[in-house]
Amino acid sequence: MTAVALAQAIAPLTSDDLDAVAALEGSLQEFPWSRGNFADSLATGHASYVVRIDGDLAGFAVVMTVLDEAHLLAIGIARRCQRQGLGSALLAQVSADARGGGARRLLLEVRRSNRGATDFYHRSGFAQIAVRPGYYPAAAGREDALIFAKELA
Repeated sequence: MTAVALAQAIAPLTSDDLDAVAALEGSLQEFPWSRGNFADSLATGHASYVVRIDGDLAGFAVVMTVLDEAHLLAIGIARRCQRQGLGSALLAQVSADARGGGARRLLLEVRRSNRGATDFYHRSGFAQIAVRPGYYPAAAGREDALIFAKELA
């Protein structure tokens, strides 16, 4: 899929997408966001996106902006669609929209154990800036979150 086609596959998340997005999140995470979490973000006005390939949901992202900082709250790409540039295209769109809305920096947290995601964020120009000890629930207690940031300005 070309970069132009990838960009055209990205659209705003709507309430009609909530069940599918929650199901996709559930297939990707051991401790997923609920449908209610996505609905609350949508109702709050967080920038929310979906990616569709041939009409099928392939990914999503949710971003909260406060003053000059944007926070990537959730992002996911269906396993069948990973490593095809969709995550990069979605992250580029999120970053461009956040920058256009006045954000100077994009932040996110990721599980310490999620090596694929940490490698992806490094390749995407993010740097680890801190650790939140015990941030995430885990099968055996809690897991640290690595905090990443990318300057947008």
